[in-house]
Amino acid sequence: MTDTPEFLPVSGGQRTVLFVAFPDMGLLDLTGPQTVFWAASKALAECGLPGYLRHTASLDGGLVQSAEGVALQTVPLAAFARVPVDTVVVPGSPNIEQVLARSEPLIEWLRLKAAATRRTASVCSGTFLLAQAGLLQDKRAATHWAMCDLLRERFPSIKIDHDALFVREGPVWTSAGVSAGIDLALALVEADHGHDLAMKVARELVVFLKRPGGQSQFSELLKSQTKDGAAFDELHLWISDNLGSDNLTVEALAERARMSPRNFARVYKQKTGRTPAKAIEVLRLEAARRMLEDSKRNVDQIARVCGFGNEERMRVTFQRNLSISPSDYRKRFAT
Repeated sequence: MTDTPEFLPVSGGQRTVLFVAFPDMGLLDLTGPQTVFWAASKALAECGLPGYLRHTASLDGGLVQSAEGVALQTVPLAAFARVPVDTVVVPGSPNIEQVLARSEPLIEWLRLKAAATRRTASVCSGTFLLAQAGLLQDKRAATHWAMCDLLRERFPSIKIDHDALFVREGPVWTSAGVSAGIDLALALVEADHGHDLAMKVARELVVFLKRPGGQSQFSELLKSQTKDGAAFDELHLWISDNLGSDNLTVEALAERARMSPRNFARVYKQKTGRTPAKAIEVLRLEAARRMLEDSKRNVDQIARVCGFGNEERMRVTFQRNLSISPSDYRKRFAT
């Protein structure tokens, strides 16, 4: 086995896609888009058309272990110094801060290669690597919902789109968390070869070509569990089952949690980072979002089922939290 890949003639119309690997990368961040481009190449070959040349590369080549413990064989990035690369795809890592601290040579490679590449894309927290390379200055971008605050803190000039599954800013594409890399890759294929081919690939992979809603992996229940709020997991599930109730007061929740109202309010804020009233609001908001996306109920019915009482109160809540009305949200995201 050689370190240098055997390249097929670029003149045949094939596009070279380079998947950048590094230690502690997210496995699905990389393999999700790889599978999309593989399926697209297969579909193109059936039509007698050139597909994608796909290569996984790292700084030094050889085996690179993902965060999940799976090692992938890679070729050195230096092997592509004189190879026309169409697309570079950069995965993220669940430990992106540690990755950034030790990845200056990779970041410098990205900075230089992006200037000679038609487009550069990142998946999940791979956005941080593109940002560190200076590719997202004053640009709109997406990343995993749980990392938006960190991205804003480290790179304040970036305009973060919290809801988008992927964002295109000229030659730079970024995506939301993990599985959104599949949505991103499908969009790249669609941009290259049109809707019909991208739809064919989506059908083979049994995924949406355009997934309904925004970052559908975002969940207020899951987000609350990422904090030190495990003690209230059962309470959160109960609240979700009773959002239409008029009696979701601090007193009622405290009784359910077997605590005094005063102690409950203090401990809940300490553990989850928000007040009980705010938690109920965001859980109602999330439930309403799901129903606007997936159900045929009218807005007023959804407002009552989710505990807002009426359409106006729900509208105010949507505007305050999402800067969009329920009706406009449905127009944008309904299946």
